[in-house]
Amino acid sequence: MKPVYAIKPDWNSFFKQSPVVSEDFMSDRCPTRYAALLRAVNVGGTGKLPMADLKAMCERLGFAQVQTYIASGNVVFTSALTAKQAQRALEAALLAYAGKPVAVFVRTGAQLQSIVERNPYPQAVPAQVSVVFLHQSPTPAELHNPKGQRSEAFAAGEQVLYIHYPDGMGTSKLRLPAFDAGTARNMNTLTKLALMASA
Repeated sequence: MKPVYAIKPDWNSFFKQSPVVSEDFMSDRCPTRYAALLRAVNVGGTGKLPMADLKAMCERLGFAQVQTYIASGNVVFTSALTAKQAQRALEAALLAYAGKPVAVFVRTGAQLQSIVERNPYPQAVPAQVSVVFLHQSPTPAELHNPKGQRSEAFAAGEQVLYIHYPDGMGTSKLRLPAFDAGTARNMNTLTKLALMASA
């Protein structure tokens, strides 16, 4: 996969062009605590994005109490926007920043906690259970005929796909069509994000 960011972005240009939340996004809703997970950021040499830049971007969009977690593209914030509006605003800002689309998956703290609690592999080592986040629940066709499956097991959830890697994720050759549309985090990361987004 080619890097998402080919050159270091010009922050001055970004702030002039970046989509500050417009009237279309204005809401009377009570603020909600969200976690946003970015796809293909700082993983395997792709999508270089300093977390300080991501934090500044979210603050520029009007998000409050912004916190990033590790370098794989995780940010927690508070906003009166709906999850879909927050996703669209952040994706537009990332496009302006990077010059290429970056998929974003937004969930509330309660949704993340539910995903953790519904883990179908509760006895497994948490670092060996990965959750692929999707915008839609995986279809049977997307789970059919997996490539490179050995000891791995997987199960569909609501807009997620759970995968257990008993021999570790690093050596796995498992490929599913659903992987191409989502972003994965292990259970340790999700447990921490659920706590941060529930605070």
